[in-house]
Amino acid sequence: MAPTHVLRCCQRSLAWIPVIFIALVVCWSYYAYVVELCVFTIPSIGEQIVYMIFFHLFFIMFVWSYWKTIFTHPANPSKEFCLPKPEKERYEKEERPENQQEILWRAATSLPLYTRTGAGAIRYCDRCQVIKPDRCHHCSACDMCVLKMDHHCPWVNNCVGFSNYKFFILFLAYSLLYCLFIAATVLQYFIKFWTNELPDTHAKFHVLFLFFVAAMFCISILSLFSYHLWLVGKNRSTIEAFRAPVFRAGSDKNGFSLGFRKNIAQVFGDQKKYWLLPIFTSQGDGLLFPTRLVSADVEQQATVTLQQEPSKSVVDVPGSPVSESQNRLLSSKQKTNNIAEHQENNSHTPAESETITISIESES
Repeated sequence: MAPTHVLRCCQRSLAWIPVIFIALVVCWSYYAYVVELCVFTIPSIGEQIVYMIFFHLFFIMFVWSYWKTIFTHPANPSKEFCLPKPEKERYEKEERPENQQEILWRAATSLPLYTRTGAGAIRYCDRCQVIKPDRCHHCSACDMCVLKMDHHCPWVNNCVGFSNYKFFILFLAYSLLYCLFIAATVLQYFIKFWTNELPDTHAKFHVLFLFFVAAMFCISILSLFSYHLWLVGKNRSTIEAFRAPVFRAGSDKNGFSLGFRKNIAQVFGDQKKYWLLPIFTSQGDGLLFPTRLVSADVEQQATVTLQQEPSKSVVDVPGSPVSESQNRLLSSKQKTNNIAEHQENNSHTPAESETITISIESES
């Protein structure tokens, strides 16, 4: 039996076959379009120049985004999500799952975690030995935990997640435009060759086959691109679309949805001038994500009640247990109004136990 490292080496080498196939098809398409179509087939110089300019624009953006999707390393959980050495040794020695969960619960008290397993337990990866951040999953192909993992794509030989999801979307967009442009501009010469209006030359095969390949890729990419646009609008990953994330109050497929505009900004960033460029502009760090307000969750309530002790002033009132991501959704004006209203009521009533209710409206 071959050693394990030899098998892994073979697996890694074979995993590059789809990428090499795509690279060869792209190289052939470049030759077929630029040389066989524009140089040897199209008679008009003006038409050649226009076609060449737009073709190279789409080609450069397509190759750039494809390159970034392939060679951007997936983001992994930071060291703060690893168990301390004493806790890790205790966890490995424990045989009872409930005792292991007690260790994980103690370690997770200081971490920004809002999702759980289906059974309500802390999500822990025994393979990577880390507590999984929200939206993080273990990729068996990459053998690592990936932040905001979407899926493992064999066509890029990489795991698509937080670090390269924008690049993947742009790769689909520019590959679709690339194929659509080729199919649209080759169509008239495809018909002429097919009906024998043009003489048989060595360019005939390239032009005919180029149209078929471009049209075939257009159909396949269009469905995938449309699906991922829908996911971006809903702020879901492919994994979350098939299995809704579980929060403290239960599963919620729209738990990370902040509204259409904010969902898009989560992936593409706030500055629209960078949206079409394959440079990283996604919001956040991949460890903590804003969540939609869930009324049944203790830390994600739509109405939060704070108890004030008689001897404490308004400034000493303890902070709301609303999560950090949700506190960012509260405007400073709303906070000021709540404090001013309480001060006014406090000046007219005795110093007795009072209840302050802060109402938070969730965004769809």
